[in-house]
Amino acid sequence: MMPLFSILQPLEDVMKSILDFFHTSVGLPWAWSIVALTVLVRILLVPLTVRQIHSMQSLQAHAPEMKAIQQKYKGDRAKLNEELMKFYRENHINPAASCLPLLAQFPVFIALYFTLKNNTKHITGSWLHVVPNIADKGTAHWSGYVLLAVYAGSQVASTYFMGATMDKTQRNIMMVLPLIFITVVSRFPTGLILYWMTTNLWTVGQGLVTRRLVPKTAAPKLPSLSGPKRSSRTPAKAEEAKENGAPAADPPKTPVAPRRVKRKKGGARR
Repeated sequence: MMPLFSILQPLEDVMKSILDFFHTSVGLPWAWSIVALTVLVRILLVPLTVRQIHSMQSLQAHAPEMKAIQQKYKGDRAKLNEELMKFYRENHINPAASCLPLLAQFPVFIALYFTLKNNTKHITGSWLHVVPNIADKGTAHWSGYVLLAVYAGSQVASTYFMGATMDKTQRNIMMVLPLIFITVVSRFPTGLILYWMTTNLWTVGQGLVTRRLVPKTAAPKLPSLSGPKRSSRTPAKAEEAKENGAPAADPPKTPVAPRRVKRKKGGARR
């Protein structure tokens, strides 16, 4: 079995070459090279992001239909999954498309982590004259706490814009998780926090542009599961005939009582 270092070494070499290009050829400081790397990755992920947006819109448009299926088969998990998969195929919906940009960024995140970890003497420098050294941990300087706060806020904002189709409970959890993960993220090099913060800010800007440019898809109107409401004045037989497509029979006429003639005393009739 190959060690983990040997498997990740090609990723680290590619990441190091990209950062060297931005730093040496373009002339950017190391911190801004990480920002440029982030922008490059996000540009390359635009096709996946477009698929993600279309998938989210499709899920949002068909949410009432999927909710009706969930209500109908809520007692049978196997049948529910079967009907949902059938519904996805018929409507060309790919629920996994919303996760593609995140999965595609994971190798970049791992490669950048090991690049910064194994090249602390080579990849150094400040950022905006605030962060003393991007190779230090996030808690090594007070500026790291500022980056952590911006990271948490940007993560919550990106979840708000890109998680519109999530279940309300799931969405709330995703918005709280960044606050919990701060203790883990603070152990990363500051350069890695800078990368993820830039990614979140890009996602926020992308969400704002998407809301303005992409029209919302109207949700289809679903027929009532309980059928049309029966009026108290509508006879049952007439309603059944209407549902079956047959002409409704005329309602029976109420018989008119014969007019009673009053007689005067003495036997005369008028």
